[in-house]
Amino acid sequence: MSTSNKKWAYNVFKVHTDFMWKAFGDILMQIPVSNPDLFIKSMSDKAEIIRTSFLGHITTLTKKVPLKVMLGDGTVTDQESFDPALVRKFFENILNKIPEWNHQGVSATTEKDLRRSFIKFDIQEGNYLLSSHMSLQYHALLFYRLDHRVIEIQKELSDISNMIEKLQIRVGPENDKIIEEKLRAEGYHGMDEQKLFEVLFNREDITQDVVKTIEASHAEHTKLVVNRDKLFRELDDLLIEVYHTTPVLIDENKMIAAEEGCLCNFNLEYVRNNTRQGNINLARISEQTKTNLLVLLDSIIEILKI
Repeated sequence: MSTSNKKWAYNVFKVHTDFMWKAFGDILMQIPVSNPDLFIKSMSDKAEIIRTSFLGHITTLTKKVPLKVMLGDGTVTDQESFDPALVRKFFENILNKIPEWNHQGVSATTEKDLRRSFIKFDIQEGNYLLSSHMSLQYHALLFYRLDHRVIEIQKELSDISNMIEKLQIRVGPENDKIIEEKLRAEGYHGMDEQKLFEVLFNREDITQDVVKTIEASHAEHTKLVVNRDKLFRELDDLLIEVYHTTPVLIDENKMIAAEEGCLCNFNLEYVRNNTRQGNINLARISEQTKTNLLVLLDSIIEILKI
């Protein structure tokens, strides 16, 4: 082959390998991932084993049990629920068995009826950081305990509400009369509404005296309000949460979209100057580091064996 042909062949080879490098050499290392690299394929295969085992545990821990609950109108209905405390205990056991990994314990988030319990842990191997995120997302629905007291409280609250409504219709004119008499006693009489407002705004002593007089004259209304608030607190104490989820693996996008399910994935990042970087040059990972990273995943597999 002539020198010019050799140079042409080299340039073609270089362009081809540069393209392959961009396609497979610099990637965001989310595991498992579809990638022809043998090391990444081994990492992904082990991660899939972990995900399958993790899902098996979640399926068992979120097995629903039947229970009877009560609606606000006293209707008894059948529901099914699981115990989130069992999932938290499962997460705690995982963390207890990997003391060499960094973690912040079991975390939980609450947003309206959406709940999430999760753990995140990581470990550095050379210049590479292997991290994991395991999570369960579920919903919490409110019902009342199966207690006849719920119906009694609802009836009492209805009666109090009717009495308060009748009192409010009656006390409106009475309040106006109290204000008028107090202003007359202070020498303010025959004034338009704007002037009366200015007086009440500027004379705090008169305003406070009027409020005290109104409160004293409407002790019945005050007593009803106090009893109503007490009953509401008692009713709140009779509430229970029923938990629903679906034992299926979901990704982070579905979790953000508030779907039920569990998440289990790993990330491999390159650490440079204490800064994490998602782009990894696979060719620069030493064989020893690769072996150690695979061993770390094997340890998680052993922990999750059912």
